[in-house]
Amino acid sequence: MNLHPIDITIIVVYCVALLGIAYWVSREKDGKEKDAKSYFLADRSLPWWAIGASLIAANISAEQIIGMSGSGYAIGLAISAYEWMAALTLIIVGKYFIPIFLKKEIYTMPEFLEKRYDHRVRMILGIFWLVVYVFVNLTSVMYLGGLAINTITGLDMQTGITALAVFALLYSIYGGLKAVAMTDIIQVVMLIFGGVIITYLALNNISGGAGSMQGFTMLLDQAADKFDLILDKEHSFYSDLPGISVLIGGMWIMNLSYWGFNQYITQRALAAKSLDEAQKGIVFAGYLKMLMPLIIVIPGIAAYVMDPTLSPADKAYPTLMTLVPVGLKGLVFAALIAAIVSSLSSMANSISTIFTMDLYKRFWVKDASESKLVKVGRIVVAVSFLIAVLVAKPLLGNLDQAFQFIQEFTGFFTPGIVAIFMLAVFYKQTTAAGALAAALGSLALSIGMKLGMPAFPFMDRMGVVFIFSIVVAVAVSYMQGNKVHEKAIDLNDVSFKTSKNFNLATLGIVLMLIGLYAAWW
Repeated sequence: MNLHPIDITIIVVYCVALLGIAYWVSREKDGKEKDAKSYFLADRSLPWWAIGASLIAANISAEQIIGMSGSGYAIGLAISAYEWMAALTLIIVGKYFIPIFLKKEIYTMPEFLEKRYDHRVRMILGIFWLVVYVFVNLTSVMYLGGLAINTITGLDMQTGITALAVFALLYSIYGGLKAVAMTDIIQVVMLIFGGVIITYLALNNISGGAGSMQGFTMLLDQAADKFDLILDKEHSFYSDLPGISVLIGGMWIMNLSYWGFNQYITQRALAAKSLDEAQKGIVFAGYLKMLMPLIIVIPGIAAYVMDPTLSPADKAYPTLMTLVPVGLKGLVFAALIAAIVSSLSSMANSISTIFTMDLYKRFWVKDASESKLVKVGRIVVAVSFLIAVLVAKPLLGNLDQAFQFIQEFTGFFTPGIVAIFMLAVFYKQTTAAGALAAALGSLALSIGMKLGMPAFPFMDRMGVVFIFSIVVAVAVSYMQGNKVHEKAIDLNDVSFKTSKNFNLATLGIVLMLIGLYAAWW
């Protein structure tokens, strides 16, 4: 193995300490048993700092650290659009959607769809999200985590995948969302610390020991073509990031789906102690997103300058970890493990929440006791991990950039999902049949365009399919009478007013985005 015993000791101590803290913060007072509200929504008691940290910890995992660094290696800084535009998306979600979700007092996003449409929409979308979370999200994080462990330590990849699953299982199965969210602040601190160390060492290596600032200047000179934020049509990766679409096109569909209507992300805000705390947490997460390319994408570009022959590109970040000295390497590796495990735990908790509350309790055992619901949730966590461990390597083993695979695969479904939620909130005439037609039509058209127009950029495809989904839903609703739906949301009952600090924070993010894209257009 490539890790020194000192590094191994640091990693073990960190993992044991994290387990201990997770169990301690999630314990119930007076020994009472956990109920569904406690297990799945942390008693709706999360403060803003836990929400913001947990949003980032759930999001930034192997698929970002390893996958996006790999895309930085192959494509360049343009891949940062996923991070920077996400910051603005978070602000929009916090202002216009979270107030509605909290007012409805929901556990899950499928539950919201039943309250707005009917039980069919809830069931179909619940099943869809379960499949995607298990076979795309869980598997990709485990696979890329296993790849990192294999590259850094030499440990067999399948063994690494299994070890990650076992640790994440121990970490989350008892405490539920509270165990995950309340320890995520530690995970985020470790993540940023590890990322800054890697970035510094990579840039310092490029400068020959003259410092990171000199290294960054040399990086700009030696890899100038990697700093184009808007790719032109002649660029070899234009199909992945099609020019201006990252600012005004399909990127918005992806981000709204992920940050606004994605259970394992929004579940943190649903568990807030108040709307104000949820919005402050979302702003905090937005600023952390602005920082992420520095510690994820820049190292990938640096790895390209250091060695342009790496294959696959996803080996960029693990390769850079060879620069880290003994002792510090243990902390950086622990930070990587922290990011992976926190995301796995977040996904697993959301999988169990959707299965238990949207399928088991809603359709199978409607009078299930609180203890039974928690028990079922824990079983689902274990089963989902087992499935992901078995299929991760066979499913993703031949990919060069797993991050891009994830974006394109989920892009088959996201236009319909965004259309359903947008119409649920802003078009009172939308019917359940219209929503279902949008969902199924979105999938059918996405597959048809992929097969019939394979060269058409998937991000642009999502924009086209989104418009199609809206038209289909409105048309079906119109044919059903075009009347205000009995479950339509009365927006007059919802306050979209935000605090002065929230508004100033929004302005700050907008100005930073303008500056970044003006500098590297």
